[in-house]
Amino acid sequence: MVTKDPTSRLNARVIGICIAAALGGFLFGFDTSVINGAVDALSEQFSLGAGLTGFAVSSALIGCAVGAWFAGPVANRLGRVPVMLLASVLFLVSAIGSGLAFGVWDLIVWRVIGGLGVGAASVIAPAYIAEVSPAGVRGRLGSLQQLAIVTGIFVALLSDAMFANLAGGAAEPYWWGLEAWRWMFMAEAVPAVLYGIFAFRLPESPRFLVGRGKLDQAAQVLYDFTGVEQVNLKIQEIKDTLDSEKRESLRDLAGSLMGLKPIVWVGIALSVFQQFVGINVIFYYSTTLWRSVGFEESDALTVTVITSVTNIVVTIIAILLVDKVGRRPMLLVGSVGMAVSLALMAVAFSFATTTTAPDGTTSAELGGAWATVALVAANAFVVFFGATWGPSSGSCWGRCSPTGSAPVPWQWPPQPSGRPTSPCPPRSRCWPTSA
Repeated sequence: MVTKDPTSRLNARVIGICIAAALGGFLFGFDTSVINGAVDALSEQFSLGAGLTGFAVSSALIGCAVGAWFAGPVANRLGRVPVMLLASVLFLVSAIGSGLAFGVWDLIVWRVIGGLGVGAASVIAPAYIAEVSPAGVRGRLGSLQQLAIVTGIFVALLSDAMFANLAGGAAEPYWWGLEAWRWMFMAEAVPAVLYGIFAFRLPESPRFLVGRGKLDQAAQVLYDFTGVEQVNLKIQEIKDTLDSEKRESLRDLAGSLMGLKPIVWVGIALSVFQQFVGINVIFYYSTTLWRSVGFEESDALTVTVITSVTNIVVTIIAILLVDKVGRRPMLLVGSVGMAVSLALMAVAFSFATTTTAPDGTTSAELGGAWATVALVAANAFVVFFGATWGPSSGSCWGRCSPTGSAPVPWQWPPQPSGRPTSPCPPRSRCWPTSA
């Protein structure tokens, strides 16, 4: 009987891993950004004030933090693939529930459920890739995860624009009498189901299998996917690593500077500043922003889609440049670029005129050259963030985190910039970088 060389099937199997990982990242981006085109419509339908609208939009991030925190321990107990399957179910339930929501509070619940899936997917996808994929393509697969996230953002915003244009507005009825904004949420059900199907066909992580004593299965996965020839030696290395690892604890981060190690404060500061630069305004409220200054809904959605395409392009540029240029120069350039672009936006919006409608609501209108300045400045802001602070700050704290430190969720809520973030620094021992 002639047997095929496993390495001849390696490319096809690695492609399968790429697709599965990409769907996880894709859903990450899709779920966090799909609400962009629905904000005004659901606010009007549920008669929401600004505060409750903001909470409904940001509620998914509560689930993100919880999902990211617990995904690692659950994966260590049940396996990586079951957590992926669970994430796909959470995405599916959130998509259907959000689309059929009868009030703002159950919408918030469904969004939190989707956030749990986002948090789990953002942790499990890069960990699974690191543990299963061949060492030679591991870095490229990690970059694919980043690209998949921004692609998910783009498709979410594109589908928002499509449903709104087909229905004549996000608040207008579309299929089966349901408003277009509801279909924006339910569209996520398609990639959620596909993610579950692909995850169901994936092999379990060899590291998890070795930890459970399933050495034959681990050997098969290592041979078929990583191309390792000395499988027994590799399994012994994994066993030695598992035996020597200490149990991580938050006490590992204790230090002399206000109770923590100085490098931990650096990581926290990077993450805080990354949040405070204002990128969430663009990715969660850009449609509302452009409508508030005079753009029609269809035009505002089109501008938002263009911005997401810009984000994809700069993410690719960042992937190509980050290891050549270095993270610190990129962060410095990004800071200056974002400051200038935000300043131009502030100047442009200062020339907006405020009008009051008969019902008492106010709106701002921005016309002439200042509208163009605001549009260019907003996209420049996305360029500088997406090419620098988006991917670089996360990888920067990951590289400088103390080896063996405990998992710390200092990078949540997640950024829609293309950098998959997790509660485990990439160089920490909670998620190994080897199979």
